[in-house]
Amino acid sequence: MTPAKDSRNDPSGAKPRHRRPRRAAGALLLASVVVAASCTTGEGGEGPQGQGDNTFDIAIGIDLDTVDPAQMTTTTVANVVDYSVETLTKLKKDAGIGPGLARSWEVSEDGRTMTLRLRDGVTFHDGTPLDAEAVKYNLDRLLDTDVEVPQRAAYTVIDNVEVVDDSTVRLNLSNPSPALPSALSASTAGIISPTSAEKRGNSYKNITHPVGTGPYTFQSFRSGDRVVFQRYDAYWGRKPHYRRVVFRLTPEAATRESQLRAGQAEMIILPPVSDLKALQQSPDTDVLIAPSDRTIFIALDTTEPPLDDKRVRQALNYAVDKKALVDNLMFGAAKPLDSPMAPPVDGYCRTGGYDYDPQRARQLLAEAGVRDLSITLGTPTGRYLQDKQAADAISGNLREVGVNAQVQTTDWASYIAATAVPAEQQKYDVHVLGWAPAFLDASQQFQQFQTDQHPPAGLATSFYSNKEVDSLVADANQELDAQKRDRLYCDALKIVWDDAPWIFGWVQQFPIAYSSSITGVSYLPNEKFDAIYARPKG
Repeated sequence: MTPAKDSRNDPSGAKPRHRRPRRAAGALLLASVVVAASCTTGEGGEGPQGQGDNTFDIAIGIDLDTVDPAQMTTTTVANVVDYSVETLTKLKKDAGIGPGLARSWEVSEDGRTMTLRLRDGVTFHDGTPLDAEAVKYNLDRLLDTDVEVPQRAAYTVIDNVEVVDDSTVRLNLSNPSPALPSALSASTAGIISPTSAEKRGNSYKNITHPVGTGPYTFQSFRSGDRVVFQRYDAYWGRKPHYRRVVFRLTPEAATRESQLRAGQAEMIILPPVSDLKALQQSPDTDVLIAPSDRTIFIALDTTEPPLDDKRVRQALNYAVDKKALVDNLMFGAAKPLDSPMAPPVDGYCRTGGYDYDPQRARQLLAEAGVRDLSITLGTPTGRYLQDKQAADAISGNLREVGVNAQVQTTDWASYIAATAVPAEQQKYDVHVLGWAPAFLDASQQFQQFQTDQHPPAGLATSFYSNKEVDSLVADANQELDAQKRDRLYCDALKIVWDDAPWIFGWVQQFPIAYSSSITGVSYLPNEKFDAIYARPKG
């Protein structure tokens, strides 16, 4: 970032500070009653392609940066690993939480213990049983700071994990955690076989061949090409139709659409939004426009001048015409943010709006003594709706107020490696990101705005820090009264909005296109597709 600061407006008369060198780098509602209910290649062959009715091909837009559940950083990768690895609780389509590998759970009256009872007769893909010791192994690993867990925060409330008997686990908590049952539904808390952790290239710190309990076994992953799963015929639950599922790693949206139209894929996510109407009108394809909890934003490095000045960050928000971006680039498949949180997330409240006002942007930049600012703007390609195109349009908006934003892009694995690092290692001054809480609770969204979640501890890549926000969130995270909890979160959201650690973008919808010859394609409200039980019509 190379700001030119007008020292005439600086009372100290100091010279502009220079940027330090950077190295390129890679609700639970408390109840005392029971609630019922990085690149790797795995062993095992893929078999021939073109298996017809036996293979279901899905095209996604990014390569996988990991297949270790504990190291999950993004929803699409988690969605892939979900085919093999399951969680103790499960997010339902109505946003409720139901049984997963735990058939039931109960929370003590004081909120400090959670007891889970596991399903009987569940085995991992290596034939070993799912039992309380296996669950304890996974939760202990999740809490072990020697293991890289970017989204660990939701689980640190667990003081220790206690094996009561073979099918019962007790979680002893440091304080009440209304969100914990929801957090256990996130892919980060996926349960793998402990006996697999030192086999087939795995290690305790890094799982490259996940062995779970799900309806499909992980077979192989070829970076930049495909991920292959095979049906697990001893699965404890309902058996899926397709014998094999292949994820095709296809960054370009137009190429994914071509694969669908050519019959090379039965389903794709995030097709070109400009083609949605044509896909909807085609007799060969169906389109599902699913709701989403994903906020799209530009993370601003609040530790670096001049972005450490709130006036500059607010100016950048006024400079970007979000409505025009949504109307012209997203073709209506998004809505501008009116809060640092998406409306589906429990705890959302509307906080305001930064209307397009380039004159106000110039005024704020002048007040901050900033002119001819040059920054690097990072963006992935194929991860979000029109991500590269949106970055180019935003660069154009910023140029109109005297900010030169040079757009740089790369593949997802390299991109996340360059952004999920400490401030001094950041490759970009500002960067495009999307955040979709794995469970629909404000505590998960606020991981983006908490001091203790700056990389490498977490994924708060704006490095925003506000003691009042930290205090409000800490209180809300353990507040058992739902109304009080919502008020605390809303107060914190208003502060974040005014501080503007992001250029607040939009909430994107989640388009899924698939062959009209199949049925059983659905979605979950945390921006995941649900196609495990897809099958041919008829």
